[in-house]
Amino acid sequence: MLSEKEKLTQIIDLGIEIAQYKDIDLVLERILTLARKFVNAEAGSVYIKEGDNLRFSNSQNEVLSGQLPPGKKLVYSSFLVPVNCKSIAGHVASTGEMLNIADVYELPASTSYSFDKGYDELSNYRTRSMLTFPLKTGHGGVIGVLQLINARDREGNTVPFSKEDEPFVMHFAGNAAVAIERAQMTRAIIMRVIKMAELRDPKETGAHVNRVAAYAVEIYEEWASRRGMPADEIERDRDILRMGSMLHDVGKVAVSDSILKKPARLDQAEFEIMKQHTVLGARLFADKYSEFDEAAAVIALNHHERWDGNGYPGHVEVASGKPLPGYEDDNGKARGKKGLEIPAFGRVVAIADVYDALSSKRSYKEAWDESKVLDNLRREAGRQFDPEMVEAFFSCVDVIRNIAKRYPD
Repeated sequence: MLSEKEKLTQIIDLGIEIAQYKDIDLVLERILTLARKFVNAEAGSVYIKEGDNLRFSNSQNEVLSGQLPPGKKLVYSSFLVPVNCKSIAGHVASTGEMLNIADVYELPASTSYSFDKGYDELSNYRTRSMLTFPLKTGHGGVIGVLQLINARDREGNTVPFSKEDEPFVMHFAGNAAVAIERAQMTRAIIMRVIKMAELRDPKETGAHVNRVAAYAVEIYEEWASRRGMPADEIERDRDILRMGSMLHDVGKVAVSDSILKKPARLDQAEFEIMKQHTVLGARLFADKYSEFDEAAAVIALNHHERWDGNGYPGHVEVASGKPLPGYEDDNGKARGKKGLEIPAFGRVVAIADVYDALSSKRSYKEAWDESKVLDNLRREAGRQFDPEMVEAFFSCVDVIRNIAKRYPD
């Protein structure tokens, strides 16, 4: 049993850890993981406030995850809960007060809120104890709700959440709210850049870049885990990959409208101009002040390279766009990067970007059927795409499909 001092030290350490994450999706995931770990909860969810509603934004459940094949992730759907006193999460968001419930199936009839048993019935799960607390900003506003489910004792039995842990959890909630606010601000800045790009290129929408970035993270995590990369390294990479991937096509802001908005396929001369968006995008991040800048530059420059060496822009100097010495082909142009010459972030975003492009409607084409898209990825493994990363894609394709639903056009 930890002493109060040890618990406080642990909570402070957890606050420091979540402060290392920059992307909002990964911040929420990590907050939930760390909070569950602290109180030994087998499940939990995070809700983020959007106007008069709470959006169900992340969910974890060790029991249900344990029923999946090895390496598979729990798939969940996002939905809205009104901020009112009818639901447990809504009540906490409305009042700003924590609720510690020993058994949600035994709520007194006098309570204004109730527990929806539908999810338990659908998943054959039994929710008992629940600790739900508000995520408050420094000025007292509620920006979300964290809900922890089924505390466990040392023998693994479900027990009520400890009253003694409540002040420590609220301290953690304060740190979590600060991390969420900061990550939301970072995402908002990135999305403003995307909106600027969307004014130039109608295809460069917020939904598209969010899908591509989320796909890339899932594929990369599966690929990196298979290669035995350390977990902490994968976590760090996921964070910067998620943000950097959103800006993969930002260089298109410097391409002419007559090309970007052409309602048909480009001719060869136009395509040569379009290719320059890779170099132009990388050039925006030439002054590297952080790992994010470096990742964004790498992704922008390399996401159109091909595994077989027939991609673009090839081995070029970012500042000038000219071939690097010794990398010219017979025509004096830059030789395409091949195989492992292409950075991993570029290889994984290439798959995510093509999958989303083929799956989406464009001015010059209809969306492809999923079977046709998947067949294309299989055929292009070892030609356009890293074959190991294509394998990783198919291992997490259920999660990929779920992401597509989360960010519809």
